Parts: sequence; C-alpha cells; structure tokens
Amino acid sequence: MIALMELDSPALHHAVQLLASHAVPAFCVALAGVIAGVCGLWWLGLRYGVHRETSRLPRPAYLLGCLALGFALIIGAASLFAEVAKNLGDGRQLGRLDQLFSDTLRATLPLGALQVFALLTHLGDTATLASLCIAGALALLWQRRYALCIGWVIAIAGNALLNVTLKGIFERTRPLHEHGLAFADGWSFPSGHSSGAVVAYGMLAYVLVRRLPARHAAARLPILAAAAALAFSIGCSRIFLQVHFATDVLAGFASGTAWLAVCIVALELARLRQGRRPGA
Repeated sequence: MIALMELDSPALHHAVQLLASHAVPAFCVALAGVIAGVCGLWWLGLRYGVHRETSRLPRPAYLLGCLALGFALIIGAASLFAEVAKNLGDGRQLGRLDQLFSDTLRATLPLGALQVFALLTHLGDTATLASLCIAGALALLWQRRYALCIGWVIAIAGNALLNVTLKGIFERTRPLHEHGLAFADGWSFPSGHSSGAVVAYGMLAYVLVRRLPARHAAARLPILAAAAALAFSIGCSRIFLQVHFATDVLAGFASGTAWLAVCIVALELARLRQGRRPGA
C-alpha cells in the first residue's frame, strides 16, 4: 500500500527521476503491458468458458461470475482511488514525488514527443467525447436499441458529472506547463481526460462487441485491445504534457474503471431480466 512505502527514501526519488528521464520508452513498455493484459484476460475468459460462444456454465453461474468480476473491478478501482487521494494532502511525500516527476519530464522530454502527445490528447477532449456520445446515441436510436442507448449516455455523461464533483472535492492545483502545446485550467485531481477516455472508449468497445455479428467474432479482441490502448495513451498524454500529475491520471483511470464497471454490470443485469444471454 502507498501509505506503507518509504516515499521519502533517496532511492525512490532517484527511481522517479530515472523513470521520468526515460518516460517515452517506459510508456511504450507499459502500453505493451496493457495490450498483453487485455489479451491475457481474453484468453482466460475463453479458456474457462466465460465467453458466450464457448460457455458451458448455466445462466445463474454465468451471471454470478460476471457480477463477481464487475464488483471486483469496482472495489479494486475505488480502493486505489481512495488510497491515492488519502496520500495527497498538503506536504505529503506522494505529492512531492508527483512534482519531482513532472519537473524532470519538463527538463528532459524531447519536443517531438510533446508534439505527438499534444495531438493524441485531443481524443480525450470534452468536445470529442461529447461528439462521440451524441453520434453513438443517434446510431443506437436508429437501430432501436433503446436500453443500450440510455446506458451509453448515462455512462459518458455520468462520468463527466462524477469527475467534476471529485475535482471540486479535492481542489488540487495543476503542475506548471509552459511549453505552449497544451493548456488546461481548473482543478487537477482526478484527470477528466483519463476517466473520460476509459469510460467512453470502454463503452464503445462494449457496444461494438455486443453488436458484432457472430461471423465477425474474431474482431472482438482487437476492439477491446485498441480501446484499452487508446484510453491508456490518452491518460498518459496528460502526464507528458504536464497538465496533470501522474497520480491525477492514476486516479482518473481508477474512477473511470469503477464507473465503467458499474454501467456494464447494470446493462448486463438489465439484459438478463429481458431473457437474453449475457454477451449476446
């Protein structure tokens, strides 16, 4: 746990500086890890019969498994958020490490990397996600998928409201960013781009996987992996651009994951009540 770590140790400070000075290679390794993790979870699902085409579980057991996974994600993400938030008070070492990481990035990050992340970050802008929300809602309405449309809108709009509320509670100021490639005002914790990207692109992947016909089942894993990679990259772009501290982004990932899990579990429960098999 964060509270039990020796956050003021010189070795840890050196490690933070070393990581920040090699941030681009570290990001590439972490991104590969995210994609590998999604693929691993998918393989486990297929291996143990959780996926609908191969599942030999009766419906009650299937439901319990889905609920257990969903609630585990909710509890784990919420616990991570709470632990980070608890260690960010005035003068806390975690906040000082955040500042050290951001300062080292500002001093060492190449301009070319900044420019790439300055373009990537727009995929998590409020205008982008709002447009995605509207387009997705219209498409689902046209297909007469009314329940799914309501869940889609509640997921994205609800996360935006949740993030504004959390920012108002913690009122953390942003790190210094004077490169001119990106500007952000308002409070910093948690990152709205991070939570918004997790929810919006996670819901997009969920909807696409649900709506894909069986003959295109092979596309499901690439869709999920692409959504996870995109959300992770958008969140990390906020750190590279120094408009958020690293823990802002970590907390945004946590709150977004928790809310996404809540929304998907709710949608799956609603489908069960309608007599449809989960994942269909």
